[in-house]
Amino acid sequence: MQPHWARLSYNLIYIDHDCPDALPEMTHNAADYFSPGSRVTRAIPAIVVLMIVVLLSACAVGPGRYAGGLGKAVAWHDIKGWTEDKHAEAWPALIQSCRRLRKRSPIWRELCLEVKLMETPDNETARAFFETRFVARPLIAKGGRSEGLITGYYEPLLKGSRKRTDVFRYAVYRRPADLLVIDLGSLYEDLKGRRVRGRLKGGQRVVPYFSREEIENGDNPLKGNEIAWVADPVGLFFLHIQGSGRINFQDGSQIAVGYSDQNGHPYYAIGRQLIDNGDIKQEDISMQTIREWLRNNPDDAVRLLNSNPSYVFFAIRDKEKNGPVGTLGVPLTPERSIAVDRRVVRLGLPVWLDTTLPGNGEEIPYRRLVFAQDTGGAINGTVRADLFWGNGLRAEENAGRMRQPGSLYVLVPSRSNSTSVRSADPRSQS
Repeated sequence: MQPHWARLSYNLIYIDHDCPDALPEMTHNAADYFSPGSRVTRAIPAIVVLMIVVLLSACAVGPGRYAGGLGKAVAWHDIKGWTEDKHAEAWPALIQSCRRLRKRSPIWRELCLEVKLMETPDNETARAFFETRFVARPLIAKGGRSEGLITGYYEPLLKGSRKRTDVFRYAVYRRPADLLVIDLGSLYEDLKGRRVRGRLKGGQRVVPYFSREEIENGDNPLKGNEIAWVADPVGLFFLHIQGSGRINFQDGSQIAVGYSDQNGHPYYAIGRQLIDNGDIKQEDISMQTIREWLRNNPDDAVRLLNSNPSYVFFAIRDKEKNGPVGTLGVPLTPERSIAVDRRVVRLGLPVWLDTTLPGNGEEIPYRRLVFAQDTGGAINGTVRADLFWGNGLRAEENAGRMRQPGSLYVLVPSRSNSTSVRSADPRSQS
């Protein structure tokens, strides 16, 4: 949310690395970009090369990674569950997408004007709108595969304090002023879209920013950047993974925090390490089982958490909004917003989600109209989505356990062409 979680609001338990350049781009107001010839840029050639190597080795992203893309349009009656969905419930999410899409093209300006005029349609009217103005095209992965991975994320709730105490001693940090975000495209055209993060040392030398272990080792390099303090280090770690959440204070007040930036280190999935070590079986891995292992093994928990050097910084957001803000720049709607790979699907588009609910072996169909409004470092691939569940116990339970097979159909305006959907080849993206 924005990735990250974004927005970094993502389920990253199952993925080995998070790619820094794939983080939600909600940091542009605070980020520092450097043009060729500036004092900082002149001082960084060597470290930039080193950081580029780290960046590229940590991320399995590159030209030709994806094969496949959009299949041929399908009839609405051939889409399982289409007529059973309550399409009017998706209308608020469509209105949010229109805040951005209406600026994209004349087609979207016209569509979004209709959306505004219709205000609150019933289910039948809303469904007719989508059927007459869009065509549905399945996403097809390499080898003609139409089934991919669907995960979930949510907005956690933590107990906290505005001051550090013996109980509330784990800090939620805002974006530090010394964090540098360097746009490598301003230095080398071939690296357009690539960014690295670091800090100045000794006034001239740029070095990688502090890792999780360096931040948490007691030296307190981020002192003065605390937004709040929480009692639960495990809950704080999962707040970093989700990228957005709320903190309740003892006086009854509450603040909402959202992803602001990240320290630039690659994400390492602790769930993968627990599987490799034989601590949790692969079929049992979930947020709940990981959380339980961390609580039952406090001595090893710190070491395991620090094996993930990635660290997220937050900003206070408007808690009165419907939900955390995704990469698209609009509030996310529970069970109607998804995170996608923006190299495959353009943000804002309607997407039909066909998957199942997490459960005890029983496959319960879960099919509904959702909107691509967020991204995530772990959301990579053609048939790949992360469903935003909202907040509360049900959201936490479903998001933590969701790792389901599923299919996706992108709804493209019927009077446009396939340029409404990203090419499967990242090289075609500007």
